[in-house]
Amino acid sequence: MSLPDTYVLVDVETTGANPVTDRITEIAMIRVEAGDVVARFESLVNPQANIPMMIQRLIGITNEMVAGAPTFAELADQVRAFADGAVFVAHNARFDYGFICNAFTRIGQSFDAPVLCTVKLSRALYPDHHRHGLDALIERHGFVCDARHRAMGDTEVLWQFMQKVRGGFDDETVAQACERAMKLPARPAGLPEGVLEGLPDAAGVYLFFGENDLPLYIGKSISLRARVMEHFGASNRKGKEADLARQVRRVEWQETAGELTALLLEADLVKLRRPVHNRMLRANEDVFALQFIPGRKRPPLFKRMPIDGSDPAAWEDLYGMFRERKEADAVMRELAANYQLCPRRLGLEPGGKGACMAHQMKRCAGACAGKESFASHDERLLGALAAVRLKAWPWNGAVVVSERAAHSGQTAFHLIDRWCHLGSADKPAALDALIAAQPPRRFELDTCRILQRWLAVPANLAQVHPLTTMAALTLSVQTARLIKPE
Repeated sequence: MSLPDTYVLVDVETTGANPVTDRITEIAMIRVEAGDVVARFESLVNPQANIPMMIQRLIGITNEMVAGAPTFAELADQVRAFADGAVFVAHNARFDYGFICNAFTRIGQSFDAPVLCTVKLSRALYPDHHRHGLDALIERHGFVCDARHRAMGDTEVLWQFMQKVRGGFDDETVAQACERAMKLPARPAGLPEGVLEGLPDAAGVYLFFGENDLPLYIGKSISLRARVMEHFGASNRKGKEADLARQVRRVEWQETAGELTALLLEADLVKLRRPVHNRMLRANEDVFALQFIPGRKRPPLFKRMPIDGSDPAAWEDLYGMFRERKEADAVMRELAANYQLCPRRLGLEPGGKGACMAHQMKRCAGACAGKESFASHDERLLGALAAVRLKAWPWNGAVVVSERAAHSGQTAFHLIDRWCHLGSADKPAALDALIAAQPPRRFELDTCRILQRWLAVPANLAQVHPLTTMAALTLSVQTARLIKPE
């Protein structure tokens, strides 16, 4: 037959999306043999863990409902017997399969079955459609679901879909589609089943672990699932990313309200956890700017001014943001080349008599050879340095950047002023308190660069809400306006 002769349609409800750390709260199975339903099985499951309130509201299964239900250990023999000799069929199948495999692992047993994903099957048979989630299938095909987000209700929808597939396509077409739908995704051999499928298509931060609790790598993306899948698609290639993918044994993630929240969280986690494969962010105590010393006849023309933790509003005549001298020297060499400045006067070359080498090559206007005054040279230098000053803050004062995740409804509010992150809140009331506290501006180089890149994207400016004055602000009114229903 085009469809498997014997298959079991499965759906599980869970406490969360990670099959390693979260638990099953409900399971439903429909066994099909030779095209006919021969048995049904469903049960609530005591997860022996708390069900988050957000999950309780979404699926309707509460802690009280599962308190007297059997544990998975008590149901394991029934589950195994029900699935024996059958193809495991589910929507986003590796997710459900991963939860069941990990549930067996926790009781010291193993579980294995061939897996067919109805998401992939729908994509293969209906390529003109872009959406293949369960809600999309219900709407597109007119399926009936008496209990959406409950295990048996969703499983009954899958049975309707399989019947439509069987009656709507020839055997060869369905057989080819099933072959594609049963193809294993690329993944490291040691990564537990279902982890990748549990990743949301949403912004957030992910952490890769090997054999211990030291992260191998920390990254961020506006789509956690797509980015992590991309990492593991490299496992069959060569290079550093392929080596990293093959080392991964565990994936953790934290969904965020948006891209900026993910960027800020990633920077904090990299500094805190120091993952092996990330470019290390060094301590910001080393960050300095250059301050011009007027009237100097000999180098140095600048002195280093530490700027980490300082208030940019207090900066006067400071240029650039550097972590080490070679960064500052590289900027000065570029300015010298572009504005015919003297490398010797800038302290880039040792002193000496006569014209510098750059002047001999007609790249220096001749301050070293008496062909222009030091005052004229330095006036041109200061004009050139304007390009490396801290970019002007576009607003008159502090702003709030608001983000809201369409996937989870999670919100975040970031208070920012003069490229300094003053703090964040996840609720309007917490933002009110943050603004009322009037936190001081403390400059941090990595945060400044994150904010400059993010705010340079025109589409992001719609999420920016200026605060005229923090002290006189009517806080509850202002913050209420920052949440825009989607």
